[in-house]
Amino acid sequence: MIEARASARYVRTSAQKAGLVLDQIRGRDVNQALAALRYSRKAVARDVEKVLRSAIANAQQQDGFGGDVERLYVLTAYADQGPSQKRVRPAPMGRAFRVVKRTAHLTVRVAERPLEIAEVAEQPPKRVPAKATPEAQTVEARPAAERRPARKPRPKTKPAARAKAKVKGAARAGASKPTKAPAKVKRGVGKTKKGQ
Repeated sequence: MIEARASARYVRTSAQKAGLVLDQIRGRDVNQALAALRYSRKAVARDVEKVLRSAIANAQQQDGFGGDVERLYVLTAYADQGPSQKRVRPAPMGRAFRVVKRTAHLTVRVAERPLEIAEVAEQPPKRVPAKATPEAQTVEARPAAERRPARKPRPKTKPAARAKAKVKGAARAGASKPTKAPAKVKRGVGKTKKGQ
């Protein structure tokens, strides 16, 4: 089995952001992974695509490579944290805020899938079925005494009875008490606190 790796060091992104993209391609075929990276909206996807193409080229240069890129898949893909650059941003009232410019080391390993060769197996000898037990018998083959009684069908209601039930339900819904309109509140009427 052919394996190859490629890495990019000091990529100007955080390891967490790169890990989101690397999670999408892990375990996929290289062509599917390249397509996913091509249409990804993440900026770090371009750097990951470069590393993946480099790993594919490294696999092609190895001795014993079958020449079929279709059989390559992404074995592992991970991002390690690199050194961070510390910078200062001016803040209000004479203060300063720390800005951390992170870097990451991207690593991608590809491997060749083994060929799936189907082995022709001899057919096992046919098994002779044992005598049928009472549990294995079908319901029809059992004696009538052992069968469960069939369920009784539900009595069907007549259409007229259903119509009456609907009318009764509608009458109950409309039979609620009428509500009174709220009384009007007069403004400016009443005692004031000026004289007190």
